[in-house]
Amino acid sequence: MTTLDLLAAGSAIAPTRLDPLQLFLDADIVVRLVILGLVLASVWVWTIIFSFSLRIGRLKRSSAKFEQEFWTSDEPENLISRAKADNASGRVAAAGLSELRRSTKSGLKDRPAAMGRIAQAMEGQAAVEADKLAERLNFLATTGSVAPFIGLFGTVWGIMNSFFQIGMQQNSSLAVVAPGISEALFATAIGLFAAIPAVIAYNRFSNVVNGFEARLQRFADRVHANIGREMENS
Repeated sequence: MTTLDLLAAGSAIAPTRLDPLQLFLDADIVVRLVILGLVLASVWVWTIIFSFSLRIGRLKRSSAKFEQEFWTSDEPENLISRAKADNASGRVAAAGLSELRRSTKSGLKDRPAAMGRIAQAMEGQAAVEADKLAERLNFLATTGSVAPFIGLFGTVWGIMNSFFQIGMQQNSSLAVVAPGISEALFATAIGLFAAIPAVIAYNRFSNVVNGFEARLQRFADRVHANIGREMENS
């Protein structure tokens, strides 16, 4: 069979579209590991995105309900004791109430100092709630910054392997280097696929966490002002 016949036969069975699965199966073991790691990272990124969206929605609804009931309740202390276990606003109010009890246990001796401690207790609890909410977002930030470089490593390795094949086969034709380069560039594409949604989600959710913390701080300020009025009237 002549060279022309071999080329004709190769063109007859050449794929007509990009097959990601076949690119992965044909790739070098290092490139495969890179792609597999990036795919797992992407799956975890989307898991965090969906779980965080559900969680923040639930937190906002429960906090709004608690705050509405708190300002209309005749017995806010009982409401706080029931809600603090599973409600961010309830835990903020509980922190202020706990500090109020400690500060007035032996009689109120220094009202400004007591008010300052109450404010610090609620502000600290609001910060704790925000930190708990944002603890899984660090993975999004890490994936967004690192995934493109991991994909680039796979690309560099695949291109190096393609040049090695050129030296082994003593043939620099496109048919020799194209498969390896395609597999290598696929690693970069997977890296971007993992990084882009991670960066977008991290920026969006960071703003959401900051907004939720600000909401808790505003609630704490109102509770603090209410406690101050009660101290003046007592």
